[in-house]
Amino acid sequence: MAAPHPKDPGTRSTAAVLRFAPSPNGLLHLGHALSAFENRAMADRLGGRLLLRIEDIDTTRCRPDFEAAAREDLAWLGLSFDGPVRRQSDHSDAYRAALDRLDAMGLIFASFESRSELKALADRREAETGHPWPRDPDGAPLYAGRGRSLSREARSGLIAAGQPHALRLDMAAALARIGAPLGWTEVDEAGRPAREVIAHPERWGDVVLARKDVGTSYHLSVVVDDALQGVTHVVRGLDLIEATAVHRLLQDLLGLPVPLYRHHRLITGPDGRKLSKSEQATGLRALRGAGATPADVRRMIGIDS
Repeated sequence: MAAPHPKDPGTRSTAAVLRFAPSPNGLLHLGHALSAFENRAMADRLGGRLLLRIEDIDTTRCRPDFEAAAREDLAWLGLSFDGPVRRQSDHSDAYRAALDRLDAMGLIFASFESRSELKALADRREAETGHPWPRDPDGAPLYAGRGRSLSREARSGLIAAGQPHALRLDMAAALARIGAPLGWTEVDEAGRPAREVIAHPERWGDVVLARKDVGTSYHLSVVVDDALQGVTHVVRGLDLIEATAVHRLLQDLLGLPVPLYRHHRLITGPDGRKLSKSEQATGLRALRGAGATPADVRRMIGIDS
């Protein structure tokens, strides 16, 4: 059955569904604790459900022991979840089906350049024009390769030969197909609409949706999962607000329901940058080992109760 279109007023259930979705490529830290508590608090306020999703599509970095550690840390914090755990690694067929739909629309092309080759191309363009080559919100140069200009036969031949490649969204074609401005509703802590945000997916250029070694991307898998799990409210860190523009575009292209969004504050380190899983001093396991309690963690992240 086709997913309902986001413009259909009957697509949103009255029961709120939220999800906390860590990636098991390291140990959880204070930033994860804040996001988990934010999700739990909104689910409780709305009388809804909170799901646990394990975003383990990167099989080279994600490990079962990290997943086990995450679930142990979350239980120590007193956080509980509803329903079965969804692991992205179990659902590659769903992501493949979404890619196939986009491909059938003529919106996917294969690119064969490495990251270093793409950086060199961008550097060359900068030298030729004397102007900075545009970067995406994460700071990476926008795609400057020739994948879009290759014939379908040439692409198929390279793929059949085992050439490493990425599958990219043709951003210009995707935006032309939508033809109208995109946006989303940002809600407050109580889940009430607070403001409308205009989406600018073009800032990401021809964004990667899959690679040869990883059959999907964060952008694609997260919108497919949210739709299949009936997620109504996405609560996550402010560092992902720019990515929401890509998610809104994919939702519209695939005819998926549009959740409400809340992008909460970040926990930062002494240098003012967001925490990473390599920072042991803020890791939940390290804090617990040093004698911290769940109440201590709540105080550290600025949650009073």
